[in-house]
Amino acid sequence: MQNQLPKGKEHEKTLGLFDLSILGIGAIIGTGILVLTGIVAAEDSGPAIVFSFLIAALASGLIGLCYSELTTSLPNSGSAFFYAWVSIGKFVAFLAGWTLIGVYVTTTATVANGWTGYVQSFLEVLGLNLPHKLLITPAAGGYINLPAVLMIFLMTIILTRGTSESKLINNFLVGVKIFIILLFIIVSIPHVNPSNWHPFLPYGYKGIFTGASAVFFSFLGFDALATSAEDAKDVDKNIPRAIILCLVISTSLYILVSLVMTGVVSYTKLNVSEAMSYVLIIKGHSFVAEIVSMGAVLGIMAVVFAFIYAGSNILKSMSRSAFLPQGLAKVNSKTQSPNRAIWLVGIFSAVLAGEFDLHYLALIANIGSLMVFALISLIVIILRLRYPELKRPFKVPFGKTLPVLSIIICIVLLVSISLTAWLTYLAWIILGLVVYFCYSLRHADEFNFTKDN
Repeated sequence: MQNQLPKGKEHEKTLGLFDLSILGIGAIIGTGILVLTGIVAAEDSGPAIVFSFLIAALASGLIGLCYSELTTSLPNSGSAFFYAWVSIGKFVAFLAGWTLIGVYVTTTATVANGWTGYVQSFLEVLGLNLPHKLLITPAAGGYINLPAVLMIFLMTIILTRGTSESKLINNFLVGVKIFIILLFIIVSIPHVNPSNWHPFLPYGYKGIFTGASAVFFSFLGFDALATSAEDAKDVDKNIPRAIILCLVISTSLYILVSLVMTGVVSYTKLNVSEAMSYVLIIKGHSFVAEIVSMGAVLGIMAVVFAFIYAGSNILKSMSRSAFLPQGLAKVNSKTQSPNRAIWLVGIFSAVLAGEFDLHYLALIANIGSLMVFALISLIVIILRLRYPELKRPFKVPFGKTLPVLSIIICIVLLVSISLTAWLTYLAWIILGLVVYFCYSLRHADEFNFTKDN
């Protein structure tokens, strides 16, 4: 059996190990480290947030290994959708793909919505004040979150230029983000007071796991690597290396920032969305705080870039397979980018970011991702049973042990998520079922290796 893409679907591969690693780091390091760290420390974990990040990183690492086996065995931009189609069937495949679209769109909208806060803060220091009604959604008493909408459209336009050009901009944005994080650590370390780490477990061990469920949002981005398989050079080696590399680097930075942040200021005072700037200002580093705010404005744009890119690749893969209208899979002859899919994800994300209260919509990201990650781990086991002869350049070690452990961890984290999140996810799935039974069921076929490869 040969595991390759259908003939005629190949195009120039432009992403090397460095580009893939930067893409993953750009998607992972964003809202989590710039926004969630202080809030979760204040409300859930205290200084023990470092353990929350380690638990979330452990779960992500196990899932990352499963992704590596599947991505190198079946290189395709469809991620969980494609793997489920091959191993289980088209119904589960559609649900996986539909869930991922919801995850990417709501995460993009949520991140962009939070980005407006940094823009507002940065401009206020410069003496510029945008009309308040244009900074908040109608649910909060405004007209539209205009900066979020404009930023999403900007990233959408950049992506339509093609991966070979847009990756340079993304690499720059990620570089800026890493710079401001290292700057925060270097400037703040001299102010660390170990007494601020006591008590280290103010919310007990339960707080650690509650915090882990919350900060898991921080690690959602590495799925973007799985969706980039068709654009990756030497995919058999580069995808697994990039997944592990970006997880190690991202986790290290999360832990360092958490230790420094809670060491400089008591965790009880960190319940703010701009905790890094807040800590610097308290210690008299207003100029550095402004640099960090400006860097955050640029850095968060890289997260939006990565998620629009990943979401459009899922749409392209589902459309190419007739689960959605096939016109969405059409690529631009010059840039080789799926511009229709990119614009659809961008427009949908912009509408949500500009006009809707994202507090509950953002919950889809966590619950949807955990559902997909558990499915990914299960698919590893199923594919080994159904297609033992499939070439596997990378294989998760220790047999079924690690995939099973990955599933268990996902279930544990899912149990701690609120009923509201489940109802929100269910509403999205019901909408998807309408699409499936009205369109996908009649157009899409079951996957057949002989026919499709």
